[in-house]
Amino acid sequence: MTHTHRSRKVNAIDRRTFSRILSIGTAGASLPALPVTSASASSSASASAADGEKSAILPEAQAGTHSSFGPLKQIHAGELNIGYAEAGPAHGPPVVLLHGWPYDIHSYVDVAPRLAAAGHRVIVPYLRGHGTTRFRSDKTFRNAQQSVIALDIIALMDALKIEKAILAGFDWGARTADIIAVLWPERCKALVSVSGYLITNRETQKAPLPPKAEWAWWYQYYFATERGRLGLAKYKHDFAKLIWKNVSPTWHFSDATFDRTATAFDNPDWVPIVIHNYRWRLSLAKGDPRFDRLEKRLAQSPAISQPTITLDGELDPFTPPGNGASYRDHFTGAYDHRTLKGIGHNLPQEAPAAFAKAVVDVNAL
Repeated sequence: MTHTHRSRKVNAIDRRTFSRILSIGTAGASLPALPVTSASASSSASASAADGEKSAILPEAQAGTHSSFGPLKQIHAGELNIGYAEAGPAHGPPVVLLHGWPYDIHSYVDVAPRLAAAGHRVIVPYLRGHGTTRFRSDKTFRNAQQSVIALDIIALMDALKIEKAILAGFDWGARTADIIAVLWPERCKALVSVSGYLITNRETQKAPLPPKAEWAWWYQYYFATERGRLGLAKYKHDFAKLIWKNVSPTWHFSDATFDRTATAFDNPDWVPIVIHNYRWRLSLAKGDPRFDRLEKRLAQSPAISQPTITLDGELDPFTPPGNGASYRDHFTGAYDHRTLKGIGHNLPQEAPAAFAKAVVDVNAL
């Protein structure tokens, strides 16, 4: 479904969004602060909660209950035509769910119905380079630096006339939600962030990690080479399936589950976006100079003041040790942390009940 009646407003939307960029300074003292609360006992959440514990608010559903969202929608938003799923009442409190890599909107296929049943308007967009999201111009730089992906979501919210939403995500999606929370705090009501604080500082990225930690990131170094770019293009489905298995060791997904997501990788811009994202993080590719001010602001590791619940999968190789302690100081507002036992990297798809409960709970912090 194409929302052509909204496309006439795209230029105005673009100007409004870009004016926000120009208005953001590099000082870090302008963010409002909320009272700090200590992490609750739920930081050691049990496997039963991850598997779908009953809730008085949310209907019970196990992972794998749903297989699709139904017909997707498309809308012009900034430099993209964004494909997205929508569920729930049109005037319900909005929630934007943001996927990671190498995943797609189906990471939330069991989360969205639960939130819709709880009365939320749920928006699940394909990020740039994924699924049915397309660049509106062939001449647009296939840029995947962190700030521009956040700008995509701001443009989407503008196009959908969503002033403020709960933002929830993992992997690329968590990073994007974190960035919106600090650069456009007025657009983020509350935050659910898997793996905590993921805003990239490219200078600190240059410091080596212990070998075991570096091993988990092997594909980033592969992508830094031309061989890696060619390999991703030639074996993208095999590559993604290998990542899924490595980072979610207890998630026994079916071929049908993987294949539903793998169609999102057939987007002609998927390989360029993935390669640019990881090369940019390692300072091996340049971003767009128009966004230098945003990146300078993000490089200061600004704190997040909105009510936040952070989630870690116990078996996620990218989860920092310490039950969230390593990033706790980045969250200055009402806060809770939960570790899900037996769960890996694709937390919302592996533990949809626990993820949906976090979204409902953060709205009440």
